Amino acid sequence: MTVAVWPSSLPRPLRDGYSEQRLEARLSKGGESGPPGWRRRWSSVARKVAMVIDIPRAGLGDFERFWIDDLSEGTLPFWMPAPTSDGWPLLSPDGTPVLLPDGRPLLVSKQWLCLMGDSTPVTAPQGIRFRVAFSVTVMP
Repeated sequence: MTVAVWPSSLPRPLRDGYSEQRLEARLSKGGESGPPGWRRRWSSVARKVAMVIDIPRAGLGDFERFWIDDLSEGTLPFWMPAPTSDGWPLLSPDGTPVLLPDGRPLLVSKQWLCLMGDSTPVTAPQGIRFRVAFSVTVMP
């Protein structure tokens, strides 16, 4: 089975509406007395990421085809460029971009293996564009 890939026609998520949270990997040791304690429940933990994309009407069709056809109504995994790192310049310790011999910046390449989140995407018209809010679970 081939894993679907986030359509290149869809934009990077907006900063407004983006949030990331690790799922709970701890289990309370819960005693009757004394200080609280924790232990690990799992050795690796997924992350829940909420995001919003701003797209034209044609982009809405691309998103819907991806959701319905490629992800079988959001039930299949997919690869997605990591919004906070993929395509951004690699920086040196002093914050300047690392350059290739021809002067172009060296870009970070990072992909996430994702599943769509608990709820279905929410689409809201904004003038002649659409904002689509959805969440993904990033697999460890």
